[in-house]
Amino acid sequence: MQKKITTYSFQIAGTVIIAVLILFFSWLMLRLSIPYLAIKPGIDFLKTKTDVYHLDVWRIGFYMHVFSSVLLLIAGGTQFSGFILHRYPSLHRIMGWIYVIVLLLISGPGAAVMALYANGGLPAKASFTLLTFLWYVFTIAAFIFAMKKKWILHARFMLRSYALTFSAVTLRLLVFLFISTRWIQAKPQEIYVTVAWLSWVPNLIVAELLIDIGVIDRWMKKKLFTQE
Repeated sequence: MQKKITTYSFQIAGTVIIAVLILFFSWLMLRLSIPYLAIKPGIDFLKTKTDVYHLDVWRIGFYMHVFSSVLLLIAGGTQFSGFILHRYPSLHRIMGWIYVIVLLLISGPGAAVMALYANGGLPAKASFTLLTFLWYVFTIAAFIFAMKKKWILHARFMLRSYALTFSAVTLRLLVFLFISTRWIQAKPQEIYVTVAWLSWVPNLIVAELLIDIGVIDRWMKKKLFTQE
């Protein structure tokens, strides 16, 4: 009985921590996205895209990607809560479906278009294109393994997918860091290329390390599928 209470308490604590972090970063993303509701050029990041803003395909892709990012952060984050999976399995499934559908049909296509027109030249374009490709591969793999009820493999690929989703946050944090840190002497294009790769590669490395040392496997077995 005591063990059940302890496990339950840890699940609640983990859920609260995850929820606070996700809501905080989602709030930051929402604040950054709100100005774009004006749907006009010359706003923040769009000041650097005056050469392509007139293109319908780019403009539509941009707004699709920007306005869906907050939803992906929230929906994806819920997938790592053992408390939600145990107590509200239907919510877990619904948010999972939202994550997959929005990513594959809205945010992903928008990211693919933006990657083709990325600032920073070929190196940045290559980074964002590879990011989008892996984003699709990991998300589709996570979905397939969920359908086959191979839960550990599902969790591994979901972690990889969400690590790339979180690049939306790390990219903006890095941009802020580079802009506010005056001692970094580099040309704008060099900074953008650096940020393009650092925004997601370290995220994926961390995810792979967590998988490699068995954190995900143990979490799935001990926190999600055991009732002791």
